[in-house]
Amino acid sequence: MISAYRNRRTSTKVNKIKKVMDVVVDQVTVPEHFRCPISLELMKDPVILSTGITYDRESIEKWIYEDGKHTCPVTGVVLTSLEPVPNHTIRRMIQDWCVENKSYGFDRIPTPRAPASSYQVAEILSKIVAMTAKRNGEGVTELVVKIKSLEKESEKNMRCIVSNGSTRILFETFDAFSDENQENASVLEEILSGLTLILPFDHNTESGLGSNQSLRTIVKILKVGTLLGRRNAVLVLKEIMSSNQTKLNEFTKIEGSIEALAKLVLEPIDNTTTNASLLAIYHLVTPSTSVNQKEAIITTFLEIGLTEMLIELLVDCTRSVCEKALGVLEGLCTINQGLEKAYNNVLTIPVVVKKLLRVSDIATEFSVSILWILSKYEKSIGEEENVAIEALQVGAFQKLLLLLQVGSSLKTKEKAGDLLKGLNLHRGNVECIESMDFKNLKRPV
Repeated sequence: MISAYRNRRTSTKVNKIKKVMDVVVDQVTVPEHFRCPISLELMKDPVILSTGITYDRESIEKWIYEDGKHTCPVTGVVLTSLEPVPNHTIRRMIQDWCVENKSYGFDRIPTPRAPASSYQVAEILSKIVAMTAKRNGEGVTELVVKIKSLEKESEKNMRCIVSNGSTRILFETFDAFSDENQENASVLEEILSGLTLILPFDHNTESGLGSNQSLRTIVKILKVGTLLGRRNAVLVLKEIMSSNQTKLNEFTKIEGSIEALAKLVLEPIDNTTTNASLLAIYHLVTPSTSVNQKEAIITTFLEIGLTEMLIELLVDCTRSVCEKALGVLEGLCTINQGLEKAYNNVLTIPVVVKKLLRVSDIATEFSVSILWILSKYEKSIGEEENVAIEALQVGAFQKLLLLLQVGSSLKTKEKAGDLLKGLNLHRGNVECIESMDFKNLKRPV
């Protein structure tokens, strides 16, 4: 009893002390000129604009570069310069104020590092060019590491590095070191690492990237590079292939390129790598490729076992991976051999139906298309309508019917309607409906 009383008494005293502390903290007001006019928070890196108004760097750079606004947020005056200048006086005042009010929980803000200048970046890039001419791989590696360090520091540094033509120089350096010399492997992987930090490339860069020699080197890294090297190689490769049909065709002619790309899906490294690999494969199996070339590419993927791997992957994967995997699976089903593989896999129908209305609009469209293609294939080979029966048993009828109501593209609606006609003939069979499939469904307004 006495112990319980003492505990309650102690607890009451602690609560009273906390209330007193809260009142004291509330009385500490951050001076108005220490607050950013945009975020209204204590500034961590105060910078001054050409209009004389001071803002926190993060807030004002978002206003200028991300939102694309070239006026002063407070005055509305058009800025004569988009480059904010550090306000060292205000920063030192804020730091002193934080030290004085440390007992109230205010930590001294650190002095921010000065952003990279165009002169500094240009100097590093010119040294990379010089080191490349001397075939000094170790020197190039050190300089690329410096570029990467600056890129990671801030968005401003990133913009400065990109605007000074770093992508072109890094790729030219990569091309220069792209030969059979095994000693160059580390510098090549380091350059790829630097390139991945400035993705996505701008249009001009995309069109000029990827010489035949560079593509061969990227394929080599995909085959025998380190895990990080293979990851960075496929990220850059995806960027090249998505923008240039010629480069895509050149890639397919390189021995072992298809197998190296598929291996990243069959033996995954991480979700980022799997996403990039699937997107690169999607560009290879879509109609943009010539018919004969596409059929040969798809056949190679089928022989490797990509169909089976995709279906297993679809059982449990992220939304992004699911969308790309379904897109690739649809591409594989554009030839009879691919259709046969998908049709004979017992998991195909259940897995594809499961993705209807459950992942995203694009996943639903791919799923409907795959089901429609398989049903047509089944009729063409004179088989019984097993696709319809299996689809009914896993709740396809209700999903397709609901799809017509919630909205989708005209092409998808036509395919869904066609599928419903075939399914309706077998409605006497037992159907299974899983209510969780409709949990996140949004009806049109």
